[in-house]
Amino acid sequence: MRLTEYLNSEKALTEMPASHLMERELVYFEADGSCHDIAEAMVKKNFGDVPIVDGERRVIGIVTEYDLLNALMKGDSLKKVTAAELMTRPPIVISEETPEEEIVALLQSRHLIRVPVVDSEGKLVGIVARRDILAGYIESTLGPLPVF
Repeated sequence: MRLTEYLNSEKALTEMPASHLMERELVYFEADGSCHDIAEAMVKKNFGDVPIVDGERRVIGIVTEYDLLNALMKGDSLKKVTAAELMTRPPIVISEETPEEEIVALLQSRHLIRVPVVDSEGKLVGIVARRDILAGYIESTLGPLPVF
């Protein structure tokens, strides 16, 4: 759930940092996680990438649909491949304080759909997706979005 769903006051989109826009209910895996399990989570939860974290929840990589499809095209069994074998590293991450304008520029320039948000220790605390930016825009013009 995003913070925007809890706020009652209107705020300009340009005043919204990542901490305001980010999704806080997260799905992530450790490096030894099965790519089969990652693919299953992506399909069930309807997103295209998963942060990979270490034992202290620091983001060490990202596994994307693209990575999984490449493995399948090579004939690999996703049940036998781990996140560590496929993940992109180093991961692109942002801080909780990253302003909306920088997030949009990053998403657009790197052709990303989502980007992990980390705290000052590099630990995963959220995800900002393109859709979250759009939700922030709607909130800034119409007020808080209703929760359905």
